[in-house]
Amino acid sequence: MNRFLLPLFLLFAACQMSPRNEDPILVSDFGTTTDGTTARVIELVNSAGSVARISTFGATLVSWEHEGTDIVLGFNDAASYEAEDNPYFGCTTGRVCNRIAEGKFLLNDRMYRLAVNNGPNHLHGGPRGLHRVHWHLLAYGRSNNGDSWVRLAYISPDGEEGYPGELDLTLQYTLTTKNVLRIEYEATSDQATPLNLTNHSYFNLAGEGTVLNHELQIVASSYTPTDATMIPTGEIESVQGGPLDFREPKTIGQHLGELVDTPAAGYDHNYVLDRPGIFPLQIAARLSDPSSGRRLEVWTEDIGMQLYTGNWLGEVVGREGVAYPQFGGVCLEDQHFPDAVNQPEFPSVILEPGETYTKVTEFRLKQ
Repeated sequence: MNRFLLPLFLLFAACQMSPRNEDPILVSDFGTTTDGTTARVIELVNSAGSVARISTFGATLVSWEHEGTDIVLGFNDAASYEAEDNPYFGCTTGRVCNRIAEGKFLLNDRMYRLAVNNGPNHLHGGPRGLHRVHWHLLAYGRSNNGDSWVRLAYISPDGEEGYPGELDLTLQYTLTTKNVLRIEYEATSDQATPLNLTNHSYFNLAGEGTVLNHELQIVASSYTPTDATMIPTGEIESVQGGPLDFREPKTIGQHLGELVDTPAAGYDHNYVLDRPGIFPLQIAARLSDPSSGRRLEVWTEDIGMQLYTGNWLGEVVGREGVAYPQFGGVCLEDQHFPDAVNQPEFPSVILEPGETYTKVTEFRLKQ
């Protein structure tokens, strides 16, 4: 090959092999954490009036604006997400989301002990779980159909937060032209390890105030009752006729007062999803705000969903200095059941070597 053409050929080949990182996707600094690492935020834009911003710190959904209104709660920078008072805004939660009783479990005849960070229990992967680590920005781009996406990765070392095995994780957020925010998870491990991933976004379709007037429907006829420390008893009970019954749409505030004096201090319950049919991705919940006309559907491959109504927000100061009130957002966290690693009657959350964990969640915004 002509020696003058060779550099051009190599440059062309390199461009063909590298990810397509195209405008108008914007990548910018999101501030620095205490270890000196700078986080990035990736802006996904569609033609239907939506902008979703994803941070590499915690693989976090920082914001989701629709026609100028931000429908998720969050902070302005990575340092705020690193702070101890961050109530898990928008993050990827794990290795095991929700609670593990007394922070311990028996696996393959070995007792593992984890951090206790929620009363006597382990919560959301521990104080330095997946929500407080820097994920690697693998690639981002725009598909031919106009969908924009970003792919992140993280390798959780053996023993991190007490969990066994080196865990190799990838996660992709996609914002479609139809205002669907899709999250795709994939993971492998070199040892048997518990794994139960979810996204912990707080939704407020009005963009301000509380969600007590939001209408909610959950496709679930039963739930897993808990003890005084919010650990499931192992039973599965019907929701029929009680404050947990959202089989037909009703406002979140309609019966919330019946729960404020319980250990949950509001809604903080795992629902056992009704899953008729054979399709992996099925609807779990419908949320709507009468004041704005916005509606959100949650579609999942998972078997459970934690309903949490921001019971402990209590004037958390978030983005642009806004104080988020108690009940200022609602979390709809698709998951396997809490404490499943200690409850053999619940479906297993153990990922074995040679297996691949996959899961898809879609938040479908409508107006």
